[in-house]
Amino acid sequence: MSTPTAAADERLRRWRLVLGGDPDGTGCRLSGRDLAMDRALSALYRGAGSGQGGGGAGGGVGRAPDRGRPRSAGLGGSAPEVARWLGDIREYFPTRVVQVMQQDAIDRLGLAQLLLEPEMLEAVEPDVHLVGTLLSLGRALPETTRESARAVVRTVVAQLERRIATRTRSLVGGALDRSARVNRPRHRDIDWNRTIRANLGNYLEPQGDRLHGTVVPERLVGYARAANSVKKEVILCIDQSGSMAASVVHSAVFGAVLASMPSLRTRLVVFDTAVVDLTEQLADPVDVLFGVQLGGGTDINRALGYCQSRITRPADTVVVLISDLYEGGIRDGMLKRVAAMKAAGVQFIALLALSDEGAPAYDRSHAAALAALGAPAFACTPDLFPEIMAAAIQKQPLPVPEA
Repeated sequence: MSTPTAAADERLRRWRLVLGGDPDGTGCRLSGRDLAMDRALSALYRGAGSGQGGGGAGGGVGRAPDRGRPRSAGLGGSAPEVARWLGDIREYFPTRVVQVMQQDAIDRLGLAQLLLEPEMLEAVEPDVHLVGTLLSLGRALPETTRESARAVVRTVVAQLERRIATRTRSLVGGALDRSARVNRPRHRDIDWNRTIRANLGNYLEPQGDRLHGTVVPERLVGYARAANSVKKEVILCIDQSGSMAASVVHSAVFGAVLASMPSLRTRLVVFDTAVVDLTEQLADPVDVLFGVQLGGGTDINRALGYCQSRITRPADTVVVLISDLYEGGIRDGMLKRVAAMKAAGVQFIALLALSDEGAPAYDRSHAAALAALGAPAFACTPDLFPEIMAAAIQKQPLPVPEA
């Protein structure tokens, strides 16, 4: 059991690590691993420190730089120095914290340009935000770095596939089976397990020479003919403006998983002020992501017009618009297209984000206008997306998360 003095010392140590600054301010001096952690934090959040890690630019309470003062930091512009710092934070902090610190380093210190160097990419912890940064660099990536960048993207894509693929195929596949079930199937298309369950009320007890009970199958349950193997069509329409980077990454992986299901015909469309159809690259989500150009304006109306022109079976089509709804095109045109698709029988879903990042920024007036058309707009986590798709395929109410 710890003594009151030991507990107080531990609280003081934790506050010292949180606040940083001059050790004379807290009366706590760090050493060993704690000192190394403090220096790694100081390099990013308080600037180059001295002595115990305090006294650097932007000192004082907290790790964030002072507002209104020139931002400075202790990482410098040297790739080897930054690579060493990346190695340090991976040693001292858990993976999720490392990912946050990497993103802060890119945002606060302008380290994106250093990612153009292969040795830097080998030092970072791969995550969705890093992929978004690499995609935003786009054609600026030199040939010497491009393969390293693809390796980072491939690692993150593989992680996401392991997380979502099995559940997506299970839920969406089950929804497709239920939506395609028919009551007058051919013999080869009968689902005997469901047929027996549907007719248990017709069970006849054993009688006379009949040693076993019998279920009389008055109602057959089965599937549509194999010739109609494509049961539903899905169009993912993805906003590739810079703020949607995490959503683009998740959408590419989901698109590839859905495209692998033979009962679905999946189309993936990305847009800014132009529209690009990446359906042909869906076999490899890494290729999809390198076909994306993050940044630029937004023309949702134009993108929906393209998607609308590709719909051949409205009653069997689900359109998923993934956008923060900051429309730069024709607002009334966008709303008219959504209304026309819904009137034709299309299941239309508007996702403000497809990520784990929490509540997104979005255009509330456009979201309200879509809701008035019967197309509520909401943010969705990757874990919820398979349920959303399963409900849409079966034309059931969507499991919209609470605001």
